[in-house]
Amino acid sequence: MSLPNGFDIKPINGNIGAELRGVTLSGDLHPAVLKAIQDAVHEYKVIFVRDQHHIDDARQEAFGRLWGSLVGHPTVPSLGGTEGILDVDGSRGERASSWHADITFLGDYPSITILRPHELPDRGGDTLWGNTVAAYAELPEPLRELADKLRAIHTNQYDYVGDRGNVREDGLKRFNEVFTSTVYETEHPLVSVHPVTGERTLLVGHFLQRLVGFGTSDSNRLIGIFTDHATRPENTVRWHWSPGDVAIWDNRATIHRAVDDYGDRPRVVRRTTVAGDVVVGVDGRPSVTRVLGRKPSLAA
Repeated sequence: MSLPNGFDIKPINGNIGAELRGVTLSGDLHPAVLKAIQDAVHEYKVIFVRDQHHIDDARQEAFGRLWGSLVGHPTVPSLGGTEGILDVDGSRGERASSWHADITFLGDYPSITILRPHELPDRGGDTLWGNTVAAYAELPEPLRELADKLRAIHTNQYDYVGDRGNVREDGLKRFNEVFTSTVYETEHPLVSVHPVTGERTLLVGHFLQRLVGFGTSDSNRLIGIFTDHATRPENTVRWHWSPGDVAIWDNRATIHRAVDDYGDRPRVVRRTTVAGDVVVGVDGRPSVTRVLGRKPSLAA
């Protein structure tokens, strides 16, 4: 990789993650610097840039637009005064403490995610990422051949309430109701072809509900096998947030998880997502999204 002067990349783990140094993020980066950042994201899947204290909501969105069109969450309102920033507040039950890629219940789910902390707990609240390209590559050949043929149903009708003792249950129910106010369901290939790198990547995570053609039991077992490869320690990186950090990741080649270990301490992060393309499988078949309609209010 050709790097601009003063630009340095320090890999973190063997298969995923790197820290970027010598760059100040903005919406008017030199094209060579932007290209180097994009190449780093595609190679390392997630990169971290420290000491970006100047990044506010407007600057975060301006930087995001360099990657493409910004897209907000389809059901959760964006932060006031922004085009598409999602304000993720742990006190409201928005903890995402299970493995997922962002918004995979859509056929053209986001390509890139940019995240920065707004308020951090004094301890805990790390985030984990898993490399789904490395996960696919390490599968035994018979499993790869099976995975290449499978189609999978992703939906936002996912139970976010669960057993979350650290957050008030009424807040969780309210968030879950908003999140599923319109229900989406998408049939994806289990293995997608990355539109930039050409790599094959496992499309797994908590929005994946079942495999087409399999009963619940067999489907869950197979999903567990593929997800286990993506979340093996060898394929993951863990980041401990500090003020001024910015994380940028390839949402098409990773899954991630926020660690819910900070109790009632404050944790607020702000997320920007960049539009993606319709997912295409190894056989060239695209994903298909169905909007199942609005869900009745829990208060009705």
